[in-house]
Amino acid sequence: MGMDVHGRDLRYFVAVAEELHFTRAAERLYVSQPALSKQIRALERRLGAPLFVREPQGVRLTPAGEALLPHARRVLAAWDEAATAVERAKTEQAATLVVGMSTSPARGGLLPAIRSRFTQTHPAATVRLRQVGWEDPTAGLADGSVDVAFVWLPVPDQDRYAHVVVAEEPRLVALPEAHPLAARETVHFAELLDEPFLALPPAAGVLRDHWLALDARGGRPPRIGAEIAGTDETYEALVDGRGVCLVAAGNAPLISLGGVVTRPVDGVSPSRLALARRTDDRRPLVRDYVRAAREVVRAAGPRAAPGPVAEGE
Repeated sequence: MGMDVHGRDLRYFVAVAEELHFTRAAERLYVSQPALSKQIRALERRLGAPLFVREPQGVRLTPAGEALLPHARRVLAAWDEAATAVERAKTEQAATLVVGMSTSPARGGLLPAIRSRFTQTHPAATVRLRQVGWEDPTAGLADGSVDVAFVWLPVPDQDRYAHVVVAEEPRLVALPEAHPLAARETVHFAELLDEPFLALPPAAGVLRDHWLALDARGGRPPRIGAEIAGTDETYEALVDGRGVCLVAAGNAPLISLGGVVTRPVDGVSPSRLALARRTDDRRPLVRDYVRAAREVVRAAGPRAAPGPVAEGE
């Protein structure tokens, strides 16, 4: 038996088998009746057996045709599923991935390195960066406006997200340059307990608590000098003397401008910057971007420790 049967041959055969009439089958397939009859006869020759008994009012299946029909349907169904999967993969390859962030994660070429690895798998994909205000500690993940996001840990509802830590940095204190502690090389956090602090908006939840270092205050509530929702606001509040604030070492250059200095702080834990995704988002585009970040972190060595990532990452 010849094995060079094409999907078109099986589709033609199934149409005739279901209609039991060449003319109706031809109309269904949008081909001419003579062309359909020719294709069916060619298929019968390749299989070495008649598939239909031709009668004046139509056709009926032969035993060989009845044997072939269920298999032909399964083959066509499998092919349709395969074609759908290919189209889905093509769409995902050429899709846009939106990456959220509240502050730039530009640390030692991190973004270009992740993009380079990601585009090896998705060369046609577009990566679009989206700046999100500090009111949203998930940088757009919570409301679905971004696909992945660079976030500072901890994030609210952390069980909703899987992440990989891309940088672990000491927290510094930012001070007006005229502040008495600005002359010190290192500041002990105990010396800051009575200082007014700049705080993230209340919507930031546990992340607000982190940057106020509640865990290092021994139960003493912080004094809030002002609320801040962006880098410019932070700088202006510092220059105005409305308070001090903790800042990740990698972000210190953003506010260490005229009138502001940063100093190391003893007594507080480091900050951790992570790339996160929603745990229920298992699209290849998303998973491969997170995987690229994990590979970049591993290649960079001990400067950043990988965080928990959902199984299969």
